[in-house]
Amino acid sequence: MITGLDSRVIDANSEALGIPVATLMDNAGKVVSNYLKEHYPQSRILFVCGPGNNGGDGFAAALLMDPENVTVALLKKSSTIHSDIAKQRYSKLECRVEQYDSALLNEADVIVDCALGTGVRGNIKDPYRTFILEANASGLPIVSVDTPSGLGSDITIVPETTITFHDVKVGMNDDNCGNILVADVGIPVDAMKFIGPGDVLRYPAPEDNSHKGENGRLMIIAGGPYFGAPAMCSMAALRTGADIVRLYTPSNVAQAISTYCPVLMITPLPGDHLTSESVDMLLQDSLGYDAVLIGPGIGKDPDTMLAVKEFVRKCKIPMVIDADALSAVIGMEILTPAVITPHKGEFRKLDSQFEGPEALARAMNVTLLLKGHVDTITDGNATRYNRAGTPAMTGAGTGDVLSGSVAALLSKGMNTMGAASLGAFLTGKAGEYAYKDKSYGLIATDLIEEIPHVLRDNLE
Repeated sequence: MITGLDSRVIDANSEALGIPVATLMDNAGKVVSNYLKEHYPQSRILFVCGPGNNGGDGFAAALLMDPENVTVALLKKSSTIHSDIAKQRYSKLECRVEQYDSALLNEADVIVDCALGTGVRGNIKDPYRTFILEANASGLPIVSVDTPSGLGSDITIVPETTITFHDVKVGMNDDNCGNILVADVGIPVDAMKFIGPGDVLRYPAPEDNSHKGENGRLMIIAGGPYFGAPAMCSMAALRTGADIVRLYTPSNVAQAISTYCPVLMITPLPGDHLTSESVDMLLQDSLGYDAVLIGPGIGKDPDTMLAVKEFVRKCKIPMVIDADALSAVIGMEILTPAVITPHKGEFRKLDSQFEGPEALARAMNVTLLLKGHVDTITDGNATRYNRAGTPAMTGAGTGDVLSGSVAALLSKGMNTMGAASLGAFLTGKAGEYAYKDKSYGLIATDLIEEIPHVLRDNLE
């Protein structure tokens, strides 16, 4: 079962894999037309179409039917049809085309509902509302395409049959959809298996009226023996769009980091490494954040390992556990939503029984982002892969950029699987962008500067 957003992600990933949305639309039209020809031969078919791709599916189906038996009714003016693909199908129609009017229902034997697609919420407005009410009252059999128009809102079409594509959508059942037929329209398996540009649609973009702090408040516990790692993961989090990033780092490196990165908020911790005496304060402060990243550059002092273990065990907010902190959580079951981000060497220490990524994720109760030539992201149930990236991303610091990006997405409200998947793609794609300019000389900070460009190119 998938959401409307899942459908849009899959469509975009399919296109990136070389299966155009036009092909998917034509395949959908073929499925719908074949169903209508089989179940309603010689009937007068009324396609009621909106201006989106749901309407485009209707145009594609109408093109494959006897134009003498088909009428297409537009709920909006043809000039409002959204996509070029739908416009092209509309322009080829040879059947009767009218603006929707209730009188058309009296001339039809079957209504094909292509008015609204997935993702509709709230109150349905005219002309859709009037159509839904009139269609339901008509007594005619209704066939909905993909989802019944209005499903999930205050009013919905009540179809006899729903022909849905690829998978059942969230909220669909026999009561609100009638007979549900799931149709294969040619979406490749890799569109779900591999993370792609469509997944950027999951990015939690700020609302127009949002304010500072409403789009991610991230706590980072990092540094001590090293100051490059905490600086890079913090900057990556900011470039990924977290509103507020505060770095908690030992006082010996706090000044150096603040000089390097003046936009960061920094809270110095006592001493030259993380110790158990700071844990209570960190736990208390963490309650004011949406997520926490712990581990980059903290070293492996025994007291630091004890501090990490205690913090992770008691922390109440979602976490990303990275780098040296991974050594402290070997064998732990983590009760708070968490992402762990090992490379292959760290993974072998975590997975001492060699049972594999899925088994380790289940045993630790985490989402595992296993870094490699192809990244593996699994929560123990679902598994996806990220092949965005370049062999040039082998330099120090690229893992810190990744953990900062994942943590920022976690702070912005994404779940652990979503944040790990999208963070891996953004970082890998940023590496591809940087490679075009820097070749094998790219460094981790180049990735940080490219993350906003990846977001821009896939969201606008």
